[in-house]
Order: sequence, then structure tokens, then C-alpha cells
Amino acid sequence: MCTITGHITRVLLYCGACTQGGTMTVKQVMFTEQVSLPAIGQGTWNMGERPRCRCDEVSALQAGLDMGLRLIDTAEMYADGAAEEIVGEALAGRRDGAFLVSKVYPWNAGGQKAIAACEGSLRRLKTDYLDLYLLHWTGDFTYDETVSAMEKLIAQGKIRQWGVSNLDYDEMQALWQVAGGQQCATNQVLYHLASRGIEYDLLPWCQQQQIPVMAYSPLAQAGRLRSGLLTHSVINDIARAHDASAAQILLAWVIRQPGVIAIPKAASVAHVEQNAAALEITLSTDELRLLDKAWPAPAGKTALDMA
Repeated sequence: MCTITGHITRVLLYCGACTQGGTMTVKQVMFTEQVSLPAIGQGTWNMGERPRCRCDEVSALQAGLDMGLRLIDTAEMYADGAAEEIVGEALAGRRDGAFLVSKVYPWNAGGQKAIAACEGSLRRLKTDYLDLYLLHWTGDFTYDETVSAMEKLIAQGKIRQWGVSNLDYDEMQALWQVAGGQQCATNQVLYHLASRGIEYDLLPWCQQQQIPVMAYSPLAQAGRLRSGLLTHSVINDIARAHDASAAQILLAWVIRQPGVIAIPKAASVAHVEQNAAALEITLSTDELRLLDKAWPAPAGKTALDMA
């Protein structure tokens, strides 16, 4: 068993800890006036790479849906399409309960290649539409060509919205100058406590434009960096105060920002349960100050982190 860890009307980016009938609910991010999603979704990076883990990965995604984590993020790149196949299996009979996101390789992000790539993703996902289709990173095609392809896919009913991933501030400015570029629905970038570069210019700009930011690797990439965060005394002291895990504190920190939705991968039901519970954690001003002291906000521009 594996235990690896049209026109868009933008309204509110973030409704915080929303209330319904006086009952506190989880933090929400608004993608459109019709779509409000919990500020934690489900990532699938590295899923599909180990056949023996397939059942666990499908079960984890289904458990996440049961807990209200409706956004599932995947890509044609992940395990050469095998991650999309796992998502497709998890969504059998419950597609309407998910907000499905996939991403296109930059060398497929224009013209007929984009149509063919999207159709391939749809086949693997066993669905006839994506809620959101992202340019995975800037590459071979111009933004004009990519926007044109996205608009064609919307017209064909194959996607509902489009967005981008791994675009820094200057690249977003360039996209905004392209006809139709301002219909971009999100920017998905790496963001975690030890990688805060987007806070200098990209994140404030996205918040000003009311563009939700999807934060991938919110627990940092596996390895020494993640281990250092999960074992750090400041994080663990805060975790004990909330009767939570260090990972839950890291997630709560990411989604403290307005308009940010974290997409951690969880390949086991237990990890999904922990991720969902992090939605209910609110860090105090003093706790945030301690985290800022240990991992300061950027004082100047840094290159967009992608690893």
C-alpha cells in the first residue's frame, strides 16, 4: 500500500470562513459567480506512476469528493496521461460533483495540436468537458495562438474556462495585452511557506485583478526542504496548539491569503482527511508573525519558483 504523501464574470475571490444560517463553513474561493470551491483541492502529481497504488489513489480522490474537495487538478504530463486515467476512474458516476482541471503541454497549446491534446485528455478522463484547461507553462506557441485555441475549445463545448500555470508577473502582463487574454480564469504556481516569491508582485496583482491563484506543492516538494518544514520547531509548536499536524499548518498558512486555493496531492484516504480538516484552521496574528520571522516575505523580486 502506498502512503505517499464565453465571458467570465469575476465577483468575490474569497469569502473567507463563510456562514450559512449562522453555521461556520470552510474557506471558499470564487472562480465565477456560479462556482465557489473549498480553498483546498486535490492534486494528482506523481499519481499513476505505480500500478500497485492505483486502487489507493482512486479511493483517495473519491474520499476527497465525499469530503467536499471538489477541485481535482491533473495534466496530460502527469505519468504520461496515467494520472488522468486514475482521475477518470475516480469520477465514474460522479462527474457532476467535481470541478475538473487539466493542463496542456506548451508544445501542444495552439492550433489543431491543442484540440487533439484536449480530446486526448477528455478520453483518458472519460468525460466530455473540462471545467478548466490550463497552459502548463510558456513555450512554443504565442499567447495569441493559445488564447485562440482556448476560445475554440470553449466554443466546441470541450472546456468551460481556461487559465495558465507557471506564468510570472511580466508574463501575465504580456498575456493581458493579447485579445481575449483577460479571460484567463486562474494562474497555477508553486507556493509554500519556504517559497514566497509570488507575494512580491504576482500574487498582489492577481488579487487586484480578481484572478484566483492555485498553489501547487503547498507542502513543498518531497525531500530535504519538505522534511525541514515538517520538523521545524515553530511549525510543530503551532500544530500542537491547534491539535493539528505540521502539514495542516502549512496548508492553513497557504490558504490564509485571499483568492488562493491549495492543491496538495494525497494518495491515501488518511491524508485526504487531514487536508480537508486544514480548512477549519485559522492561524492567529501572533502565529503568522512567528512564521514570518522564520520564513520572511520577499523583500524584492525573485524568479518564479517551479521546483
